Amino acid sequence: MSEKKRSSSRLQVAPKPTSRLTKSDRTRAAILDAGLEFIWARPFRDMTVNSLMASKNLSRSTFYLYFDDIHHLMETMLELLADEIFTSVGPWREGVGDPVRLISEALNGLTRACYRRGPFLKAISDAAVTDIRFERSWSQFLSGFDDAGTARIEMDQAQGLIPDFDAGPVAFALNRVNTYTVIEAFGQRPRKQPEPIREALTRIWVSTLYGAQWLEEGSSTLVRR
Repeated sequence: MSEKKRSSSRLQVAPKPTSRLTKSDRTRAAILDAGLEFIWARPFRDMTVNSLMASKNLSRSTFYLYFDDIHHLMETMLELLADEIFTSVGPWREGVGDPVRLISEALNGLTRACYRRGPFLKAISDAAVTDIRFERSWSQFLSGFDDAGTARIEMDQAQGLIPDFDAGPVAFALNRVNTYTVIEAFGQRPRKQPEPIREALTRIWVSTLYGAQWLEEGSSTLVRR
């Protein structure tokens, strides 16, 4: 299947049921759709208000009725992505049971979600370095993973499952490995296949937190696609 055909996996913007949408709702959703369609095909650096609005036969002035600027639009896209990406790591963040199995499930879900949304994540990370307000939003998004990871590591340390070390910096480092890896692997076309990326991240997380022996002794618990 071509990358163009895969664009059908892009985010659903319009709230449902559509019969309740006002004209304003539909216009705002159309602008967001234009942004998502643009990002799927072209890099963020090429995005302009004119290019987005022309694709929907809307005026430039209409854009500014809903968004302050391009970065405000990107911030809204990040909000659309945030719940999906954060939910994907729920098995390890909130689950009970074998931690190796749970972290493997979480990384499997994260890899799948990031494979689907890779171009959007790439555009969001690119936009963050060009606007200080949006940089804070991106940083807050990543910090949510840091806080959740730190809490889970500390919980497993209290049960003697993970060695005693400062959990915060380790969670930060592991999450930045995730971020850089999935953006580089899935943020540009052709995207890399997700399975090798999932396996690499699983090896890094499991060996760092629970010990390298689990990569062999506990290999049956690693989730496969």
